[in-house]
Amino acid sequence: MRVLFLAYLSPKTGNCTTAERIRNHIEAAGHTCVLCDTRGLSSASDVSSLMTQEPRFEAALAIHLFKGGRLLLDVGLPFGVVFGGTDVNEDVRDEHKRAVMEEVLRKARFAVAFTDALKEQAEMLLVCESKKIHVQPQGIETRVASNFSWRDFLHNTGVCSKQVENREVFLLVCGLRRVKDPLYLVKAFSEWHSQNPLVILIIIGPKMDPVFTAEVEESVKRFVGVFLADDLSQEELHAAMQKSFALVNSSLSEGMSAAILEAMDLGLPVLARDVPGNAAIVEHQVTGLLYSSPQEFISMSQKLLDDKELQKRLVRNGKNYITTCHNPMKERTTYQELLKTLH
Repeated sequence: MRVLFLAYLSPKTGNCTTAERIRNHIEAAGHTCVLCDTRGLSSASDVSSLMTQEPRFEAALAIHLFKGGRLLLDVGLPFGVVFGGTDVNEDVRDEHKRAVMEEVLRKARFAVAFTDALKEQAEMLLVCESKKIHVQPQGIETRVASNFSWRDFLHNTGVCSKQVENREVFLLVCGLRRVKDPLYLVKAFSEWHSQNPLVILIIIGPKMDPVFTAEVEESVKRFVGVFLADDLSQEELHAAMQKSFALVNSSLSEGMSAAILEAMDLGLPVLARDVPGNAAIVEHQVTGLLYSSPQEFISMSQKLLDDKELQKRLVRNGKNYITTCHNPMKERTTYQELLKTLH
């Protein structure tokens, strides 16, 4: 079967990683899967023109009900959809977008939610058939670049070379856009750095919103102990995460943060903002720490630095959680079975 797969493919983002992994699952079952970036598709007519290509597509899949699913409504192919975080956290507040997403769910053969909480939220906020929505957590695989130089990375980021080995790096991984709120912690963290110069916050991720990126760049210049790093490849990013003290998430909303899950897989403690998407995968004091304010973040970070047993417990439980709940082979089986409904 030849499958058209629509997704928002901004490079080095969680969406892109997820889409490529799902494509691999589809192709492992013997199908052909063509990934197409929704950023280059302005309307359903753009997708209709793809339908005229030979060989013809026989089925379709999309990540995000609004960004991707709406483009499949009139193409005449059986299709499935995968919920994105912004579908139920942001887009559902817009009456027009909500109506479009409900139409997508009505026509789709299946929908996939990454968590039970996301499915429950969709059922509460959207008119949909519960039996159509399948819960499948993201499968997580990490690969660490073998030739990565931590010292060079810190130097290139602007971190003073003195006492590099003693630095405690808190790494905030996110695409630079407002919903990720990377500036949420910078003032409080800078004040903490002034008291303890060994702790630093490094923000890293693709520059997705040029206007907001400029704001972040200007803000970082004003706060000591806070840095903005150049983007890295996935394997280099995993190497940087492995060398850091902790992974930080400060998002206003999340679907399922791949960076959090990858950090757990790499043996890194996680400090995540207490929003529903994060609380669905981070159990406070068990697999990570959840904070609700910059002051609470600093307090928890200080405790984590001082408490080696807490560090070990979070890392051990986080790794066990990934092994148990985010197995990529289980994810593969789920998508291959769901694809059979598109025949």
